Amino acid sequence: MTVIADTSPLNYLVLIDAVHVLPALFGRVIIPEAVLRELSAEGTPPEVRTWISQMPEWLSVRGAHIRLPDARLEGLGAGEREAIALALEDPAGARLIMDEAKGRQEAARRQLRFIGTLGVLDKAAAAGLIDVASCIGRLLRTNFHVTPDLLKTLLENDLRRRAARPSNR
Repeated sequence: MTVIADTSPLNYLVLIDAVHVLPALFGRVIIPEAVLRELSAEGTPPEVRTWISQMPEWLSVRGAHIRLPDARLEGLGAGEREAIALALEDPAGARLIMDEAKGRQEAARRQLRFIGTLGVLDKAAAAGLIDVASCIGRLLRTNFHVTPDLLKTLLENDLRRRAARPSNR
């Protein structure tokens, strides 16, 4: 399965020191050229710019071959537009990693599968790769926006999973 990431999930995963979960969960991850530009931009946090300047081998950059002349895409950033275009080029059906609500709505309209930063963290916690509560704590110290109800659900899911695991005693 092809996995294509937009800017904000990579940004946040780097900031909370959890970007290592991406290759563990998905293998290779592709970013559009616009995402590379956004992650390298002057206003991007320095630790994110440093990370992208030393791009890991599991991350690759690809340009979209199709352009989507669609008025619904005008409200999206370049990264979201190019990520959706790349996903549409994959005949096997790519999965997007995207947080922006408008981008996710457009992906859903085009019947593309997607997951956001919180979904990645939940999946990583289920795989035993991270402590989701500490990652959420670090995430909340950034400018990430999330509803209290969604956070509560994520943490409750993690507690249920941990309670269901056999103990090592």
